[in-house]
Amino acid sequence: MTPRTSATLCGLLVSAVLAVVPLAVRDRLPDPVATHWSGGSAPDGAMPLAASTMMIVALWSVLWVTLVVLAPMAQERRNGRAGWWGALAGGAVLFLGLGGVSLLANLDAASWTEARLSGWRVAAVLGVSLAVGVLAGYLRRGETDPPSAGESAPPSLRLQAGRRAVWVGRAGNRWLAAVTVVAAVALCVVAVLVLLGLAGGVAARALLPGLGITLAVGLFTSSLAARVTEDGLAVGLGPLRWPVRRIRLDAIERAWAETRSPAEVGGWGFRGLPGSATIMLRGGECLVVRYRSGGQLAISVDDAERGASLINALIAERAPV
Repeated sequence: MTPRTSATLCGLLVSAVLAVVPLAVRDRLPDPVATHWSGGSAPDGAMPLAASTMMIVALWSVLWVTLVVLAPMAQERRNGRAGWWGALAGGAVLFLGLGGVSLLANLDAASWTEARLSGWRVAAVLGVSLAVGVLAGYLRRGETDPPSAGESAPPSLRLQAGRRAVWVGRAGNRWLAAVTVVAAVALCVVAVLVLLGLAGGVAARALLPGLGITLAVGLFTSSLAARVTEDGLAVGLGPLRWPVRRIRLDAIERAWAETRSPAEVGGWGFRGLPGSATIMLRGGECLVVRYRSGGQLAISVDDAERGASLINALIAERAPV
């Protein structure tokens, strides 16, 4: 059975369970049902039973349909397979668990205001979902990725004696940059309106933290610049090129260029685990460095092959004769 078929069958099965079970016990449920809790056991929001059921099925459908679309690309690399299977299995358990916890909270309640949510059940669902996702990813990660052509024969160049060589590569994501600009403008507008008293209340003030977080994240993830010198590799994030990730030359075993897509590494931004990480701003050419300790870091950046060539040349220059 192919991963795409597995995701399709799993998605349909979970969707059926999420839709059928509430209807099977609807005589024991209030209508509307409690759907929102703000940290306590008593609810503070409700929806009609049909709407609540449709909402959780729709949210789950977004996840599994996305996984169906990404299935072919996600299977190309080991990390992609692990993340894909982990998202499918962990997501299925999460939605089934949250749906079940919500039903239990509403079961046999006279009205939605009398529904009571058990905190330990929610914690158990989150813990089990995470554990299932990690286990599924580990079991279905497959074989170690074969070395790419660049890794097998890393590029290099000949340095001229007495001359200092420097390489600078850049990359950006126009969509993330656009979101960052929109967040900055919206933040300024809302802040001014609140200060002038033209907009107030909880809703307006609640927008400020969200817009601020979006702006901060966008500044650090919409662009980068990588620089290779005799000291090693430095990667500066955002328009200010800060913070900077520095890797000493003596910590690098070799470097190469490789084509990777966001689907292979789990999306855009900072992906992976310590020892096998990716800074993914856009799909395509990436500079990959392997540490002497065994791990590796991939950076989506233009002109990656030239940067890898310089790193390897500097390493060879320092190697004992």
